[in-house]
Parts: sequence; C-alpha cells; structure tokens
Amino acid sequence: MEIGQTVADFTFEATSGLTAKLSDYRGQKVVLYFYPKDSTPGCTTESQDFRDLHAQFLSENTVVFGVSRDTLKSHERFKAKHEMPFELISDTSEVLCKQFNTLKEKNMFGRKVFGIERSTFLIDEQGCLKQVWRKVKVPYHAELVLEMVQGKA
Repeated sequence: MEIGQTVADFTFEATSGLTAKLSDYRGQKVVLYFYPKDSTPGCTTESQDFRDLHAQFLSENTVVFGVSRDTLKSHERFKAKHEMPFELISDTSEVLCKQFNTLKEKNMFGRKVFGIERSTFLIDEQGCLKQVWRKVKVPYHAELVLEMVQGKA
C-alpha cells in the first residue's frame, strides 16, 4: 500500500457493538492507529493522547480508531477505564494487521515473537492513503497526526 493509493475496503468489529466498513466513512478522514496491547504503558499513553485530542480531530472531520489484536471484551474494559470517546477495533484474526503490514518480528526478553509494530495510517475523505507513520514513538505522536490532519505538517 502506497501513499495516494485507494485503501481496499474492509469490514470491522469494534467497541460499542459497532460493525462497519471503511467505505462507511467516505467523506471523512480516518486515523487508524495500530498498537500492540491494551493496558500496557505505551499503548495506554498513546490512547490517552488520542483521547485528549479527540475533539480537535472531530473538528477536522476526522474519525479515530485504535486497532489491536485484543478481544472486544478487553477493548471495552480498556476503553471504559480510560474514557476513550472513539472506538477500538478488534483484529483477533489479524486481517487488518496483514492488510496494513503491521505484524513484525520482535525480540521480547530474548525470544522472537510476532507482534504489532506501532503504526498509524491517515486515510483521506476519498479513501486514499494520505500518510503513514511506522515504528511510532509515543511522545507527541498524536499531536503530529493532528497537525497532518490540519494541514500544518
């Protein structure tokens, strides 16, 4: 998937009982931020940062979705605990992770495992990939994404 290309449509299940397709959001920008695991320190901070800027994303006609391989039940707890105003997509089958190429080999305590590489994708109102951030470092990331949405970056 390259910047400027149309993102293939996909159906997803998310918190709050939402089942939708990417194409349902045509006419709006979509931020998909992929994170490794609910309730871990970096993922919590990243989600809180997107939460704290959520009103500004909405004012820019942009919807935000967090994506991980956690279950909907785990997502619901994580979302409620941190009062997230946006939905979290459960990708237990790894369909979206594969589509967006976010599964990478990682070294965890000397063991090689496959996990989500923290990545964010901005999709424009026509469904085209506008920007990609890979190997995301959490501090100030949500702000950088917002600046891109606002046309400041």
